[in-house]
Amino acid sequence: MGFHIRGFHDGDLPRLVELLNGVYRNSYEFVPFTEEKLRLEIVERKLRVLVAEEKGVVFSCVAYGRSPWGMEIEWLAASEETIRDALVEEVEKNVEDEVFTTVDFGSPMMNFWVRHGYKAEGGLYQMVARLDGVKPLPEVPAGTVIRSLKPGEEKLLIETVNSAYGWERMRDGSVARWKTEHPPFNEEWIHVAEIGEKIVSAVVSRPDTEYNEFFKAKRGYLGPAATLPDYRGKNLASALTRRAMNFFYEKGMDSVALYTVEQNTPSVMLLRKLGFEVGHHWRFMRKTLMKKG
Repeated sequence: MGFHIRGFHDGDLPRLVELLNGVYRNSYEFVPFTEEKLRLEIVERKLRVLVAEEKGVVFSCVAYGRSPWGMEIEWLAASEETIRDALVEEVEKNVEDEVFTTVDFGSPMMNFWVRHGYKAEGGLYQMVARLDGVKPLPEVPAGTVIRSLKPGEEKLLIETVNSAYGWERMRDGSVARWKTEHPPFNEEWIHVAEIGEKIVSAVVSRPDTEYNEFFKAKRGYLGPAATLPDYRGKNLASALTRRAMNFFYEKGMDSVALYTVEQNTPSVMLLRKLGFEVGHHWRFMRKTLMKKG
C-alpha cells in the first residue's frame, strides 16, 4: 500500500470527524464528535495528530499529547494492523523516554500493545452510583465548616486543588468556563471543607452535560476532588462527596459518575462505602523507549 504519514491540518477536520465517529461508535459511552468539539479538544489538550493518507484520501489517524499520567497515545483509528504499526512507530519517534495508552480492560487490543513492547501498569476506573435519596454526611472533626464555595473564592479553591494534586489541576478561569459549558452550574455546586478559615478539601460537582444530552440521561459528574495532605483521613472527602450526591439528588439527578486511578486504593474504598461501583475499567499500557542519539 502506497500510503504516507503526515501531520494533521485544519482541512482534514471533516474527514477526521467521520473517521473517529466510525471507528469508535461502539466504544463505551462514546459521544460522537462534531468539528467544533474535535477542534476544541485538539487545541485545548495540545494534541498532535498524525494521519495516514493514500492518493489524497485520509484513511487512518493517531493522536498523542501530554496527560496527567505522561505522554499518551490516543485515537488510534486504523482498520489494518500494518497501518496501526506504522502510526505507533511514527509517534514513538517523536516521544522522549516513556509513552502510554489506555485500553479497555480485556480488549483484544491489549495484545497489539504487548507486541509493541507495552506493559500493563495500573489503570483507570469510572465509578458510578445510583441516587435514591438524601443521606446523612459522615462525621467530620469538630470545628469543620462544610459549605459551598462563595463567589470570589476561586483562587483559594485553585490553591487547594493544585496543592493536593501536586500539579496544575485547575487554572484561573475554570469556574467561569464550567458555568459556560455546564449550565446551571455555579459556585453553589462546589463543595468545600473549611478548618481554621482555610479551605482544606473540595469536591466539584457538575452536570454530566455531554453524556446527558446525547443519552437523554440525568447524571451528575464529580471532579476534581482534593484534600490537602495534612487533612486526609478525617472523613472530609467522604462528607463532601456525600454532600455533592445529596445536592445532585435534590437537583433531580438519578446517578453520579467520576474517575479515579485503580492504584488509588483509599479513594476506591471510600467510594465503595458511599455506594459507588466500577462502571468501566481501562488499563494503562506503558512503554519505556530507547534513548535517542
